[in-house]
Amino acid sequence: MAPSVQDLRRLDLNLLPVFIALMRERSVTRAGEVLFLSQPATSAALARLRAVLKDELLIRNGKLLEPTPRAEALLAALDPALGAIAGALSEATPFDPARDAHLFRIGWTDDVAMAAKPMLARLWQVAPQCQLVIRAANYRTIPGMLESGEIGLAIGFMTDDLPALAKQRVLRRGNFQVLRAAETPPVDLDAYCARPHVLVTPRGDLTGFADTALERLGRSRRVVLGVPEFGLLRQVLLGTELLCTVSDALVEALMAPEAGGGLAADPLPFPSPESVMRMAWRSALDHDPAEEWLRAQVVAQLARR
Repeated sequence: MAPSVQDLRRLDLNLLPVFIALMRERSVTRAGEVLFLSQPATSAALARLRAVLKDELLIRNGKLLEPTPRAEALLAALDPALGAIAGALSEATPFDPARDAHLFRIGWTDDVAMAAKPMLARLWQVAPQCQLVIRAANYRTIPGMLESGEIGLAIGFMTDDLPALAKQRVLRRGNFQVLRAAETPPVDLDAYCARPHVLVTPRGDLTGFADTALERLGRSRRVVLGVPEFGLLRQVLLGTELLCTVSDALVEALMAPEAGGGLAADPLPFPSPESVMRMAWRSALDHDPAEEWLRAQVVAQLARR
């Protein structure tokens, strides 16, 4: 029998987004953060849902809440419907960057930050009422930052091992190159192994994927310097024999006319993994018109054409 209007009146429809958030986050605290609700308010909403639906819905298992079969069935039915409603409302209230205010929270890696500088200038120009918070992130921290709601959008060279609540798009696929001072000779495999290397290493370790690839070939390299960020590479490389293995996106940023001259790049002289720049965002923001606009700006600036 189809539900009646009287059935719907028993349930405060404002509880449905709380239910969706609880199912995605599996935590009262994190669900409240996503919805900008206090923990007591979120707990009270869960109690009301349990009372109305006559089911525990989520049962604590260690630190996480595990859904009951009834909750799983409800999510399967409600998620598409609420997504359609959100999409319809988004279409009805478009985002005007020239007038509307919005707080964007982005996490990105240091190399992406260098490639994205032109985008920042454009954002401030076309969206003067908006605020932007940028968080330093990397492939290790991005999944947790998305899951906790610290950021709504992540951009970086990362794997596809992302939380279930995240959506993603590949912005560009490329290769790695060897960056060097322009006055030094081009690099082949022997030169790569003989010359000293600098490694960008926020954690302070001095090995990377290149060392693993060289080991398979029975070769090795000598890393003599570790630096915490890519922004230091220009001053480190100029006037030295140092080499640095970086993505082609970073090569483009460092060798752009406005960046200044003095650097050159060679293809990496051995097989290596692809460098994949991804954009990932929280599913809850998928139909948000402001966030859709921001993602379009990212694609226009960073996606390979």
